[in-house]
Amino acid sequence: MAPGFLIGVDGGGSGTRLVLCDAAGKPLARSSAGPSGLGLGIEPAWQAIHEALARAFADAGLAGAPATQCAIGLGLAGVHNPAWAAAFLDAAPPFAAIELATDGFTTLLGAHGGKPGVIVAIGTGTVGEAWFGGEDKRTASGWGFPSGDEGSGAWIGLRAAQLAQKVLDGRSQSSPLARAVIAQLGGNIEQAFKWFGQAKQTTYAQLCPLVLENAPLDAAAATILRAAGEEIAQVAHALDPAASLPLALCGGLADALRPWLPAELLNRAQPPLGDSVMGALHLIRGHI
Repeated sequence: MAPGFLIGVDGGGSGTRLVLCDAAGKPLARSSAGPSGLGLGIEPAWQAIHEALARAFADAGLAGAPATQCAIGLGLAGVHNPAWAAAFLDAAPPFAAIELATDGFTTLLGAHGGKPGVIVAIGTGTVGEAWFGGEDKRTASGWGFPSGDEGSGAWIGLRAAQLAQKVLDGRSQSSPLARAVIAQLGGNIEQAFKWFGQAKQTTYAQLCPLVLENAPLDAAAATILRAAGEEIAQVAHALDPAASLPLALCGGLADALRPWLPAELLNRAQPPLGDSVMGALHLIRGHI
């Protein structure tokens, strides 16, 4: 029996976005919930997805439907870890069909309308994906914070936090960015220690807007953003050195970082056709 509803999900460290569609793929409602990146835990991921799905059914004026009547495609951060992906699928309800991919790959599908291409997704984390058709896929970056995700909001925020540390203990001179970050950390060393003791990927990413705000007049902020731009360019080049596929820059930080990206990358990039949620729909529709 064909499923009565198609669901597309995009989940990461900052939140979960979901679209609920009828059997023909017509959108009925969109919703959101808390983070569902697998690095934050399997149970919290499913909880966020269930919350978003319940809200979507309610917004569509529907009472809901059992999992057996739903086909779901999911693009989630952390799927690159096989153990996390397996545990997530083991905990899945009995959906009529389920397809799981990295949020990078569903972002690619959305950006290029389900066709081959290259994307660099820049948000709380950073990941690059290339799909040349069939099984020919490539991934760059996306190793996870703090060891990877260069150029991301968390990566930028971490460097801003390190600058604040140096100013707080006298290793560096103060600057507008440093003062803004120190204020957010609590204003002094004692409060900063408490902040760092509780900080996670999303916490560091919350410092990124301070870097963007101060970059026009603060050399330290500009240096951080130029370094982020170079990291993003390296991801794109590693995926498709010959520049043979269309490239889209995606994610919540893509537009904000455009002034800091190398010209060669900007000249090649094109606007995405759709987002990762729509890419998740391409994923499940291709499966069923």
